[in-house]
Amino acid sequence: MKMASENVAMGIFLFSQMTVGMLGNSSILFYYVILMFTGKNLMPKDLIIEHLTFANCLSIISRGIPQTLADYGFKDFLDDTGCKLIMYIYRITRGVSLYAMCLLSCFQAITISPNNSKGLMLKQRVIKYIGPSCSVSWLVHIFLNILTPARVSGPSYKKNVTNMMSYAYCSWFASGNFATALYMFLLCFSDGLCLGLMACSSVSMIIILYRHKRQVRHIHKAQYFLKQSPENRATQTILILVFTFIISYSFSSIVVIFTTYSKYPMLWGVSVFTFLEICFPIFCPFVLLSNMKPISSLFLPYFVKR
Repeated sequence: MKMASENVAMGIFLFSQMTVGMLGNSSILFYYVILMFTGKNLMPKDLIIEHLTFANCLSIISRGIPQTLADYGFKDFLDDTGCKLIMYIYRITRGVSLYAMCLLSCFQAITISPNNSKGLMLKQRVIKYIGPSCSVSWLVHIFLNILTPARVSGPSYKKNVTNMMSYAYCSWFASGNFATALYMFLLCFSDGLCLGLMACSSVSMIIILYRHKRQVRHIHKAQYFLKQSPENRATQTILILVFTFIISYSFSSIVVIFTTYSKYPMLWGVSVFTFLEICFPIFCPFVLLSNMKPISSLFLPYFVKR
């Protein structure tokens, strides 16, 4: 009874956090619908945020809803196909979210870099390929996680398998063979490459902001602290997102390693780790919204023209 009450309490907590996260991400998607409705041209950074927000929505749905239903006591609400599909979607959106954050931080670092001849040429090339690269990232992670359904089954799986972990709504096949280790190495290498680029771009942005702060302080110290440029505010927002993402991703990686090599599930702990996994998709939209223009300011020029 005590374990059941703890699971229900965790389910209520997860559901409340999911609701907040879905409202935040839906607000951003609605914001960009309004931008297109009013005829505004989307910037390259806006395209990245669109893909990031859509991936966040799918992450919350595919990871949060099944775990919440399991905490409420629902059993066998997913069959084998549904379980494979849910976990496959989550792995794809997790990868796309990582790639989008990497692309966003690298793009912002290039944007605020000094405007010399090489820098301008690089910015023009990057802007040209932002949209296609976001679309290709979905295809890349669809193929990169193609083996995920083979390692997942529904909770009603009856075959006698020794290395199988049974969770409330899904089962994972834990295998320590060479093929699994090679596959995990490929996933870790891909994720590590994105995290490395994200770290390098973040350090670059911090250095550029520090140098800019020192230069401006000698010119007009008071005005700088009263009002920062939009580029600086956007850079600080992205740095906050990068820091939050790395923390959330670290806990998520612990879950991936645990589900791959451990044979003993901890059901209540899975609920806690699930929240840590979807912490970034929940927190991300509110950081982004703090740096966006109010919707009323977008409608005002439209109605003035009318």
